[in-house]
Amino acid sequence: MAQELTRFTFFATLLLTTLLALQLIPTVISHNNAGAPASYNISPLDMWIAHNIKEHEERKPNIAHGPFNRTVLDKALIQAEEGGIKLIKVKKDGGGDFDTLTAAVDSIPFHNKQRVVVWIGGGEYFEKIAINQTKDFVMFYGEPLDMPKIVYNGTAAEFGTVNSATVVVESDYFIAVNIIFVNSAPMPDGNRTGEQAVAMRISGDKAAFHNCKFLGFQDTLCDDRGMHFFKDCYVEGTVDFIFGNGKSLYLNTTIKSVAKNIGVVTAQARETVGDESGFAFLYCNITGEGNSTTYLGRAWKLRPRVIFAYTYMGTIIKSEGWSTDKYPERNGTVYYGEYKCKGPGASLSGRVGYAKILQPVEIIPFLSLTYIHGSNWLLPPPKVEMLNHLLKKTV
Repeated sequence: MAQELTRFTFFATLLLTTLLALQLIPTVISHNNAGAPASYNISPLDMWIAHNIKEHEERKPNIAHGPFNRTVLDKALIQAEEGGIKLIKVKKDGGGDFDTLTAAVDSIPFHNKQRVVVWIGGGEYFEKIAINQTKDFVMFYGEPLDMPKIVYNGTAAEFGTVNSATVVVESDYFIAVNIIFVNSAPMPDGNRTGEQAVAMRISGDKAAFHNCKFLGFQDTLCDDRGMHFFKDCYVEGTVDFIFGNGKSLYLNTTIKSVAKNIGVVTAQARETVGDESGFAFLYCNITGEGNSTTYLGRAWKLRPRVIFAYTYMGTIIKSEGWSTDKYPERNGTVYYGEYKCKGPGASLSGRVGYAKILQPVEIIPFLSLTYIHGSNWLLPPPKVEMLNHLLKKTV
């Protein structure tokens, strides 16, 4: 039976928020040194960190004085975190509260108002998981050195594209830490319909993914709708493998094309001028085998918005960079931006005319957590040591 734990001290959790930006320094610099030349300019990163530290510092008076007279965080999030954490253990060997994720998710009450951490032991879980829209404040947490793998082989032919996902999250305030999401359906050969196969669909608002992997081929990650944050993640696929109408910030994330022929990283689904959605990739690394075989994005919908800034692009990227595919008239409605990227694939020689080589004033809206209103909802995940301490109390 799932154990109710002594509550996380809410104020201690909030104090950790100042570390979120500080933790970016070693991870991003280490990543760029490994994936890009040593001369890669990191001074804009320092500016980005300084800006976001300022935003986090502004929350401190709320922590120090108790009453939230000028609340920065969402009230619903405050109430969920103050209510303490319910910890559910999932272990394949039967040593936890449940041996399947399905049973663990089913145990979470509808209209949940409390932070629920589903601690997942290592191993492979062959399950198709759905967290419905009433089950907010759920966190999937795995050990970083023994990351659990959630696997299913659903395809569009059987479920439809968006419902083929191995994990579907429709609730708000979802967090995943150290989890591998996989769709194990075979690589499409282009001769059959319905071969799209999604590993994760995130349709809830205010979701965060830390050190997670998303593995598949066509349509790996459905960044469907809502505001989302991806940090230190890895996404692998072939065509449109990051797609949807989310408003998302990808930070220090590796993107790998495994397409044997032509690949496409993004198919962002913004359609109207008033839609604020869009994908922003900052300090990322785009890699894969082959030369000039992969597009950064294609115009699946009328007004897609995708920005790459300070990103290393390997030889995999086509010189054109972007494609309007079967809709050449969309070259006047797309918003495809690049800013100070590096690597052979970032060369502007040969870029399509509708690619926007952004100016400093144009990139500003995308270089802050305010792009996803992060100051209102983004909290760092608990430390591994903290959760291990809580786990021992349930033994």
